[in-house]
Amino acid sequence: MFGVVRQWLTQRIIRRSRITPDEWLTAFSALPLLQGLTQSEQQQLKELAILFLHDKAIEGAHGLVVTRPMSLLIALQACLPVLHLGLDVYDGWYAVILYPAGFTPKRTSVDENGIEHEVQSGLSGESWLRGPVILSWDATEHAGIIDGDNLVIHEFAHKLDMQNGDANGFPPLHSDMNPRDWSEAFSHGFEDFQNKCERHKHIGINCYGATSPAEFFAVLSEVFFERPSIILQYYPEIYQQLTEYYRQQPMTRLPGQAH
Repeated sequence: MFGVVRQWLTQRIIRRSRITPDEWLTAFSALPLLQGLTQSEQQQLKELAILFLHDKAIEGAHGLVVTRPMSLLIALQACLPVLHLGLDVYDGWYAVILYPAGFTPKRTSVDENGIEHEVQSGLSGESWLRGPVILSWDATEHAGIIDGDNLVIHEFAHKLDMQNGDANGFPPLHSDMNPRDWSEAFSHGFEDFQNKCERHKHIGINCYGATSPAEFFAVLSEVFFERPSIILQYYPEIYQQLTEYYRQQPMTRLPGQAH
């Protein structure tokens, strides 16, 4: 009975959406990474975005006024990774905070001698365990171009990773996936990628992914949805794991990706 009621409420939210066809067209046109989605997938993505915007607040910081077109760009990119997973994987937190540009939070760290230090570092995005996703608009506005870098997907990949606790590059897998296959593919790939970055061998994947397994998963998620042929070329085992996890095949829909 609860499932029937929930389905009715979901459809009611979708039917009452005030997003116009022109607004959808503008948003999709601004996001080349959505190219190749079927009509059915586009409709499914729209519905997920409507529900996302109903469930999550997108709040401007430092005086930034968040418009509907801005919210749509964020919601569509945030929902692309969960197109075949559903929004339940984003449960447990409420807000997206949007800064006009990069931000420099103050943090306290403790060195090996037990001395506390206050440090500041420039960031363009951040995901908090059971907390908000933080994005900078200047790095989000054109994130959907096909260049292998996508701040929105990166931060929301961290949210997927955090479903079972702190981000560690090992999100909860589907029941038909083998955890050992995931662990072996990502462990070997991470080690190889670190070696490539240390030798300054650029392969089209941001070396920020070499800083930790969590960042490796998030960076590869960006590349998976924009330039998947790179992962297939260098890390085919990881590509297979990502297709099974996200239940998508970007290689078959994005232009210029097929070998």
